[in-house]
Amino acid sequence: DLDMPKPIQPNFILNVELEELFITAGLQDRVIQVYEGLVYMDFSKSLMQEHGHGRYEHLDMTGLPKFWLAYLNDPSDSGKIHSDVKLRWDKGEEEVVKAMCTFSTYTDEARDAIGRKNWKDLADLMNKNFQLRRSVYGDQALGEANLRMIAIAQKHKSAVKFPGSGGAVIGLCLDEANLDGLRSEMQSEGFVFCDVFPFEGSHS
Repeated sequence: DLDMPKPIQPNFILNVELEELFITAGLQDRVIQVYEGLVYMDFSKSLMQEHGHGRYEHLDMTGLPKFWLAYLNDPSDSGKIHSDVKLRWDKGEEEVVKAMCTFSTYTDEARDAIGRKNWKDLADLMNKNFQLRRSVYGDQALGEANLRMIAIAQKHKSAVKFPGSGGAVIGLCLDEANLDGLRSEMQSEGFVFCDVFPFEGSHS
């Protein structure tokens, strides 16, 4: 941290992965690896141009509800899932640009819901996030196994979305009575299911 300001570190890591290792990756993963915990991320174009990085804010984790995570034993290639939308974004395709603006709005609303500890609103935003992603990326890009995990979660009345590019889903089951059935069906179909215990991380 003394050699490189913390907000710059995620960009540096990402550039190494993209330019030296030729790994298709996104900035969000690098931010959370550096900051840890529960982090609000603002990647506004004006911020990125003026400062060379986004705005990253640790959120209060007190009283968080129980989240769960399910993932594939043989995860999909996130590069394939990213590729088409990245190209469309670079071309300025209206549907993709509007979707990314909406994702940003969902992020702001989620931060507000977490601050108010309104888990119903947070669950609704998670579901909206997935529906918008599905409409933009399409089922073929998302993959059959990923969509199957989503379907199982929805069957058991759990909010659910992708935490990354694919191969896993994260959920919020407001009625914990549904968790056992959800866990059982996920595992019966070969998916790994686990409870999420957020790590506070360092705020330095």
